[in-house]
Amino acid sequence: MTARRILLVDDDASVRDAMATFLTRAGFSVTDAASGEEALRRAAAGGFDLAVSDLKMPGMSGLELLQALRERDDAIPFVLLTAYGSVETAVTAMKCGACDFLLKPFLPAQLEQVVRDCFDKSQGGRTTASEVRPSGDCTPVTFSRGMQDVYALARQVAPSAATVLITGDSGTGKEVVARAIHSMGTGDGSPFVAVNCAALPDGLLESELFGHEKGAFTGAASRRPGKFELADGGTLLLDEIGEMDIRLQAKLLRALQEKSFERVGGSSPVRVRLRVIATTNRNLRDAVRDGLFREDLFYRLNVFPIHLPPLRDRADDIVPLAEHFAARFSAESGRPTPGFTGAARAFLLALPFRGNVRELMNRVERALLLCPSGTLDAAHLGDPAETAQYLGQTGSATEGTQPAASGTGLAPGTRTGGASVKEMEKALILSTLQTAEGNRNRTAETLGISVRTLRNKLAEYRQCGETIP
Repeated sequence: MTARRILLVDDDASVRDAMATFLTRAGFSVTDAASGEEALRRAAAGGFDLAVSDLKMPGMSGLELLQALRERDDAIPFVLLTAYGSVETAVTAMKCGACDFLLKPFLPAQLEQVVRDCFDKSQGGRTTASEVRPSGDCTPVTFSRGMQDVYALARQVAPSAATVLITGDSGTGKEVVARAIHSMGTGDGSPFVAVNCAALPDGLLESELFGHEKGAFTGAASRRPGKFELADGGTLLLDEIGEMDIRLQAKLLRALQEKSFERVGGSSPVRVRLRVIATTNRNLRDAVRDGLFREDLFYRLNVFPIHLPPLRDRADDIVPLAEHFAARFSAESGRPTPGFTGAARAFLLALPFRGNVRELMNRVERALLLCPSGTLDAAHLGDPAETAQYLGQTGSATEGTQPAASGTGLAPGTRTGGASVKEMEKALILSTLQTAEGNRNRTAETLGISVRTLRNKLAEYRQCGETIP
């Protein structure tokens, strides 16, 4: 059977080459182009079954390429890729005839799934609802340099079977990264099994990990496989490994080294083939020093370490993550996705986020319950005292409130979350500009400032070496 032909368009050569390599390995025939203009010339020759194009490119954009193909009556299915995702962009793409929409950075398995879904749709086979991707439990939503580096490491280790140790504060998204590694490494439906080492007593944790034989202890009425067996051929996530009792650590170390173990009450070895990913919010080196964690187990787990920065060090991710959660929770409840006022964005950027991404997600979920209309304001995201503290207001923020021209409403000289007012203002302006996909008028309207003021600010940032979209 002839391989499906894909026209791949992206001005970034490294990204284009990586996608072409993956799609070729997945069984597709790939022709690439570095621009929309080049893609149009290649498409004129015909024979393509699908086009996959970046949105932001010099010259002709992805949307313009899509429209140009439609104007030539070319019904080729079209997938749009972008790092500047928004629901509005997705809707525009779908109205123009795009088959689907995928946010960067994405997993290779997600790209393959989108491509196959589009082919299925064109054949009248199974269909899937168009959505702003990626979504779900392994979603990497990131614009910050720190998290881009994290996912670069994840992509490097994914094809191997190396043990990975993911560290970071509670709520930073360690399990999300673990699932991403699993998906990028296998992507074939192999099992992903997670066990929380802090949630079970030591006696039960051993049985949970390794299983037990019938009669091994009171209540063991039958043989039961453990998480190691259930994860055979896939990935086992040992969440909060730092909480495991040191006596059980010895058996875990042996299982990792030998790739085999004995069930509780058993005498025959059980062999498995799997990848182990461990996560912790503790400093395991300190735990080793204090005699709470085995040094040999630490080195066995620390083959490929990945550290997740706290959300307060990832300001570029705060607003995109909030919008992602708002879209997700709104879809689950069947409601339209709300927008965020400038004051809401400023409030989010000013918070210290000690609870990290988990705190942000909970705030957005609560805000959706309190929001009576289609716009989230600062008052929905925090209580009156909190919004007054971080926005410098005398009372609670009200719906529709726009921030002052400074972008934050904070008193001069104030520092919040380790950033000065000027830094917070810059982060807010650039984040809003990115969300508006570089549209100056929409950015100024959202921020409640004039376009002239916005242009002056951007000129100032550009002089300081900032890249402005």
